Amino acid sequence: MATHWTLGCDAADPHRLAAFWSLALGYVSEPGYDEPDGASIVDPDGRGPAIGWLRVPEGKVAKNRVHVDIRVAGEPPWDMAAREVLIRAKASELVAAGAVVVREEGPSTIHSRPSRPRRAVRPTW
Repeated sequence: MATHWTLGCDAADPHRLAAFWSLALGYVSEPGYDEPDGASIVDPDGRGPAIGWLRVPEGKVAKNRVHVDIRVAGEPPWDMAAREVLIRAKASELVAAGAVVVREEGPSTIHSRPSRPRRAVRPTW
């Protein structure tokens, strides 16, 4: 049996990041976790890891060493045309929530990051 784990992150605005990632991943706020200087989201189906953010006073000083790949088309094998439609729909949803498209690598990969300074992470899907 796998061990359950949480991805812990530092943030200037934990609640804003939690709201963005809840939308991106289909997660929900962790029940019972109510901290002004922290936020935590969980997979409502209990399969994925929890993700938590704690407010820190210092700003970001280096490149992020971790990114999140969102698999909106599920697991392979894929119908590539249908996969592209799903990826572009998710990209549009996240842009509407404040993300910025950084670059595209073909029809199946769009690199994005939440707009600065509102969010200090770089999601990739």
